[in-house]
Amino acid sequence: MLICREFTFDAAHHLTEYKGKCENVHGHTYRLRVCIEEEIKENGLAFDFVDLKDIVNERVINVLDHSDLNDRFDQPSCENVVQWIWKTLSQDLHMAELWLWESPDTFVIYKGPA
Repeated sequence: MLICREFTFDAAHHLTEYKGKCENVHGHTYRLRVCIEEEIKENGLAFDFVDLKDIVNERVINVLDHSDLNDRFDQPSCENVVQWIWKTLSQDLHMAELWLWESPDTFVIYKGPA
């Protein structure tokens, strides 16, 4: 069973080794969808949505929200950020997939290391 929850955070960044508008500092309201995989337990729940919210907020949202992503990543592309989120959350959760939107119509989907 996939259990998913969505989050938002605001952050600034600029892309390095890139030619175009995104080489300048700018910000995004990112949308993050976290999907974990769990079996349904005897109580009828696979994973408590509240627990998922608490873990993601503590490990990811509170770290990235209202930050300059260039302070954390050499190249703060959506691809690199989502891989960091996966690595961070997989310490506590059975990750299935992550979706990270940089804008309403641009996003990446990550299903773990290749």
